[in-house]
Amino acid sequence: MTDIAVFFVNIWLKLFVLLTPFFALSMFLDLTRHLTLERRRRVALQTAGAAVVICLVLFFFGRTVFALYGITLDAFRVGAGTLLLVSSVASARDRQDGSGGEPGEDVAVVPLAMPVIVGPATTGTLLVMGAEIPDLFHKLVACGAVLLAVIAVGAVMYRSDVIEGRLGTRGVRILRKITGVFLAALAAEMILTGIGHRFGLVPPPP
Repeated sequence: MTDIAVFFVNIWLKLFVLLTPFFALSMFLDLTRHLTLERRRRVALQTAGAAVVICLVLFFFGRTVFALYGITLDAFRVGAGTLLLVSSVASARDRQDGSGGEPGEDVAVVPLAMPVIVGPATTGTLLVMGAEIPDLFHKLVACGAVLLAVIAVGAVMYRSDVIEGRLGTRGVRILRKITGVFLAALAAEMILTGIGHRFGLVPPPP
């Protein structure tokens, strides 16, 4: 029982970090800043729900889906990195475009659920984890840890108004700009790694 608990906690901690909760919070605040509190929380729930579905599909069927459509992890890195780069530029510039209302809810799946929360690092981890865990019991335990990690990130977004109130407007703006810079660097790393592996410029991971 102790071994199972350690197994569960290890997977939960790893996934919680890989799901980038603070990056997700900053991007969530940026992309939903014109929505009402009710709509913002609805987007948070939609994002968490989409992330759960994506994580479970990757965990149980990821390699099959990628093989079916002929998608490699490196191609995913380039595509997801490009999407993330577009979002990060607007965040780093602290763009105020005056848009709002209903279109803001379209961000729940892309880019929030993927690739901000479920990025290439999370995707690769889930693909490997799904292939390496042999028995059904441990797969179910790991599945529970994945669900709890996503729920924790969803809770951070759901209570973003409270966190924003504690940080203040200036704190949120600073966090948004810093996050935008780091996300741009992360996006560039995704793209360069994908291209490097594809053309043999960088050795693939073991």
